[in-house]
Amino acid sequence: MLIIGPPGSGKGTQAELISQRLGVVAVSTGDIFRANVKCGTPLGLEARKYIDAGDFVPDSVTNNMVQDRLSGSDVESGFLLDGYPRTTAQINHLDRILASKGQELDVVLELTADREELVARLLGRARASGRSDDTEDVIRHRLDLYHEQTEAVVSEYAERGILTSVDGLGTIDTVTDRLFQAISTRDAISYRHLPSYEAAAVYAAFSER
Repeated sequence: MLIIGPPGSGKGTQAELISQRLGVVAVSTGDIFRANVKCGTPLGLEARKYIDAGDFVPDSVTNNMVQDRLSGSDVESGFLLDGYPRTTAQINHLDRILASKGQELDVVLELTADREELVARLLGRARASGRSDDTEDVIRHRLDLYHEQTEAVVSEYAERGILTSVDGLGTIDTVTDRLFQAISTRDAISYRHLPSYEAAAVYAAFSER
């Protein structure tokens, strides 16, 4: 699964909640970047230059980090990607990674939100956390980049018939309810690669919501 949405849309929070509910690993590119930056890896040092400027990390760096993460044994039974892919080139790279593992995306969840609401949310987060990268200019630049580069990603997954768009405004619980309702209504999750008892457990997790 993949959850996608602009900065401030709450996709990280929702990814964790879905992960807990379904018992699959949430794989966040933000977490991967921070871990590499904190450890001072060559990829982390390269990524930091772009993160501090509010720019997207280049595909070459991001792809290598994600590919390394998806080689872990904890994602073999399923995972929820948060923040990747963000470009059509990254879609192609992810397709190759998944094909090599005999996997494919079952559903893409898109969180939508009003631009000015997103700016207000991110400014509030900056004040609360003291994040130096969340000035209003940087925030608006990140939102511009998102729409310039990621709209093509949304269109690609819509053409594949696996995209579900959900309103990201409202309380956390409200948005979570919308996500699970959207998934269960579309019957978007494919259970063909799961043993029958696991498929039943996943279906029950959606139904309970």
